[in-house]
Amino acid sequence: MRSEETEFDYDRYRQLLADAVDEKKRLALIEILIEERARDRLAAQRASDRAGMTARTIANVLGSAANPRSGSVPLRPVGAQLQIR
Repeated sequence: MRSEETEFDYDRYRQLLADAVDEKKRLALIEILIEERARDRLAAQRASDRAGMTARTIANVLGSAANPRSGSVPLRPVGAQLQIR
């Protein structure tokens, strides 16, 4: 999630609060705040799920690359020395 998407629009909320002069408008403001918070949490959960799926896919690809039966050459660790015979 980009940082500008996670920041609050304080001016907008300040204006909505100033406009909430009666019970109906105050309840509408509360509803807006709840909906936007739920939307933010859902977006964060989706981003986390995507990151997890990406990590799992990378692990699977790297794991299959190290599998000798797959026909591919296993990867050597970073910094490993080549042995010349």
